[in-house]
Amino acid sequence: MPERMDVLVGDLRFALRVWRAADQHNTPVVLLPATGRTAGDWDVIASGLHGERPVYAVDLRGHGDSAWPGRYRMDLFSQDVIGILDRLDLGPVDLVGHSLGGLVACRVAAAGQGHVRKLVLEDIGFPHPRPPGLPDRPEGELPFDWHMVEQIRPQIDDPDPGWADIVGRITATTLLIAGGAASPVPQRHIVELADRLADVRMTTINAGHLVHETMPAEYLRALVAFLGE
Repeated sequence: MPERMDVLVGDLRFALRVWRAADQHNTPVVLLPATGRTAGDWDVIASGLHGERPVYAVDLRGHGDSAWPGRYRMDLFSQDVIGILDRLDLGPVDLVGHSLGGLVACRVAAAGQGHVRKLVLEDIGFPHPRPPGLPDRPEGELPFDWHMVEQIRPQIDDPDPGWADIVGRITATTLLIAGGAASPVPQRHIVELADRLADVRMTTINAGHLVHETMPAEYLRALVAFLGE
């Protein structure tokens, strides 16, 4: 079972789920979930990894048991994660991000502070403008701050023009895991992202957008093989 860890970055507290490993000297894996998802979203994948290496799954700001400060920008998410990695003092990690978590992971890797050994991006493409649209708020209590969706969705629909520079600064060896034709993410944008990265591998698992949830065994095989290269 994972342990709960709280990490303070500035005046914000972040909740992590931590799986210890028999050999704590192996490169840790840090997992970043999608919009509206929490660290618990990674339990199956983390359980398949932690025998060989420590695993840390993060509740991003506005999610789960982490702080809900009411201010949400893509750069703030990445600054939070960099702050968490600084506090943990793990050395270079293997950083895995799904959807929003993948966009955040790109920014962390591009920061060039030596935090990222390898980068894994699950079903994200190079950001392009798209018609704006805010989904309907689900009924009842949510495990995330709805204000986060209201603020972040426009930043995804109308992306920062600096994304080309961000992607161009990523030097970590990267694996792109595409979800295939069933995913709402245009797969040509994933190919474009691959073309813009310095050192990249790409694989498609035809599971739709929630690759690690829908086909965890296949996802784990691809992930373990890449991290072990």
